[in-house]
Amino acid sequence: MIRGIGTSKGIGIGHALIIDEPQIEAKTEIVSDTAAELRRYENVKKKFIADTQNIIEELKKKLKKNDKTSLVLQNQIYLIEDIEMNQQIIGFIENEHLCADAAVDRTCSLYADIFASLDSEVMNQRVADIEDLKHRILSMLSGNVTVDLSNLEPDTIIVAKQLHPSVTAAMDTKHVVGIIAEKGGETSHAAILARALEIPAVLSVKDACSKIADNESVIVDGEYGEVFLKPIEKTVQIYTKKKKEYQKKVKELKKYIDRETVTSDGYKVCLAANIGNEDDAVKGMKSGAEGVGLFRTEFLFMNGVSMPDEEKQFEAYKKAAIVLKGKTLTIRTLDVGGDKNIPYMGLAKETNPFLGYRAIRFCLGRVDVFTTQLRAILRASAFGKVRIMIPLVTSLEEVLRVKTLLKKVKESLDKQKIPYDKDIKLGIMIETPAAALISDLLAKEVDFFSIGTNDLTQYTMAVDRGNENVAYLYSVFHPSVLRIIKYIIENAKKAGIEAGMCGEAAGNPCMIPLLLSFGLDEFSVSPSNVLETRKNIASWSIREADEVTTSVMAMCTEKEVANYLSDYIAAKEQRSGFASQNKEDKSSAPARAVAFASQTRRI
Repeated sequence: MIRGIGTSKGIGIGHALIIDEPQIEAKTEIVSDTAAELRRYENVKKKFIADTQNIIEELKKKLKKNDKTSLVLQNQIYLIEDIEMNQQIIGFIENEHLCADAAVDRTCSLYADIFASLDSEVMNQRVADIEDLKHRILSMLSGNVTVDLSNLEPDTIIVAKQLHPSVTAAMDTKHVVGIIAEKGGETSHAAILARALEIPAVLSVKDACSKIADNESVIVDGEYGEVFLKPIEKTVQIYTKKKKEYQKKVKELKKYIDRETVTSDGYKVCLAANIGNEDDAVKGMKSGAEGVGLFRTEFLFMNGVSMPDEEKQFEAYKKAAIVLKGKTLTIRTLDVGGDKNIPYMGLAKETNPFLGYRAIRFCLGRVDVFTTQLRAILRASAFGKVRIMIPLVTSLEEVLRVKTLLKKVKESLDKQKIPYDKDIKLGIMIETPAAALISDLLAKEVDFFSIGTNDLTQYTMAVDRGNENVAYLYSVFHPSVLRIIKYIIENAKKAGIEAGMCGEAAGNPCMIPLLLSFGLDEFSVSPSNVLETRKNIASWSIREADEVTTSVMAMCTEKEVANYLSDYIAAKEQRSGFASQNKEDKSSAPARAVAFASQTRRI
């Protein structure tokens, strides 16, 4: 058995098909007739756009629903139509007399280097988009044929070094039962497409292409990132049963799409979605979310090579607000810095970027950037129920400065007679011990709190989540973290404002009873986790949650808390008839329940 990152849930049982995309070496010829070479490039560019549009249309048919996931390939069209990218390619042809192949190759390499330097999983996906674009255009320019997966044998499991989105979108999805790749992560477009197509996928499997033989029998577990090679009959039987159980679970969860988020004794909470762009808002609503608790606007800034202007931001926020149809859209202002460096921002290299010039500190230092974003958000508020959320607050002074700037922006819009929600709510993320300890003071100046547990845990425990040597200390179940969360919610309640949570802990099955007992108003989770979180909340009564919480808050160590909660949840699932009856599942249930808390995705 080999492991990777489970990026699309489900069980796939079949035979491997090793995909080896041919490496295309770009020509390096010098041309004399630059006008003819420009025409050659433009013709291929038009064909590339047309082909990509056709793939998008075919993908829409496969999805058999109005699923915006099909538009992930639209990014490649945006790139090839980008004015700066085109000027760069044309410049290489006209000024340096490079052939179109070399001009495209050099330009794509320049862009890929920029995005790769950002050291971000999201930006790595931009690199994958550019590589896919380059490979396809160079293939067209040279007349080479790209990989064709449109006609496959039944029960095929695709194995590749990296599965580009164009290949994933065009594959024969009726016969593909699993995907394995050496590269890629949860936010990669191949993973996004696999989830939309409901194909189990495990990515980042080291040396998969050399460890797996063509036509070899393989099992893919897309939830736990496990790949079984040449499984024995007993293993096949176990995973055939698991596959049926998973399909039954998916069918069961779909019953919760149109339901309210309410406990078994009638206590109602709001269940929202975390999104990274305006198209994700569609996914959030389709998943049954009751709003958006976190719109990460930094991705809008990170997805290009220049600052998005007011109009571009306004259109993105407006689109999301309209999609939500009156449900709350919480827009977090620019959270740049830390692990989110953007070259064109001109941020200096810092020894400890997570404690440096980032988030609201950057915005208050770059008022021009901040006010542009505030204007865009305010304008979008005329099209839906929008509210503003400020990240990484550590002092009351920061909040007061934001309120002053917001007032000035409102006055400017009033003078221009531009409509906006004059009663728009302003909230803050509580993700530092400093903000938590003065949450009683902050609550008097804002309309809501949202707890960012990922950073709050990191800063409370003084743990660098990316450091393997101390990763064992990073846990939301540490008594100090639980106490600080409880204290934040209590202060919000006293001030009469809403307390939400947009960190990973909001969807953790073991945290749900504690958060219900503490009085959390809003749980904001990834769209893919909405239905499971709703089902988990529905399984608790406030009385049972209070009893569990009383026991937990009397405990002294993280291990004691984690073991108690995981054992309790496992026993509860078994009593409810949802737990698997085989011995392997029973023994692993506690570990899997707690494993959710150890995820370290950046919120």
